[in-house]
Amino acid sequence: MLKINVTSIRVLDQEEALDFYVNKLGLEKAADIKQGPFRWLTVRVPGDPNIEIQLDEPGPPVLDEATAAQVRELITKGAMGGVVFQTDDCRKLFETLKSRGVKDFTQEPIEHPYGIDMGLRDPFGNQIRVLEPRAVTRERSKKEAAAAAS
Repeated sequence: MLKINVTSIRVLDQEEALDFYVNKLGLEKAADIKQGPFRWLTVRVPGDPNIEIQLDEPGPPVLDEATAAQVRELITKGAMGGVVFQTDDCRKLFETLKSRGVKDFTQEPIEHPYGIDMGLRDPFGNQIRVLEPRAVTRERSKKEAAAAAS
């Protein structure tokens, strides 16, 4: 194995998911390919073509309807996993996300020994964490102190 290329997030509606992940979180659409009843829809961090997130709506032809119904139920419970993003400024991103209409925060930015992180959910209940690692936090603090001193 060399790297992760695509990972999936299970969603209940691909159009609603695309709107949330692009217009609210700030990701960009990467691929949108229809193959019969199946739609391959991915998003990615702008400027990073290496990792894509498939917005996977459970149903045929991949899953039979009974299994898809079970998966949809688990999605609404937030039991299908999630994703962790990294940022250079967690507090600033928190304010940006609020201004874009994101409301379902599970944790506002909090400082920990490893850095600052926050939590939120997408419209379907999937968990999203955002981390500003300690090394980034220290470097940003140095820049802010230098700017304040000048």
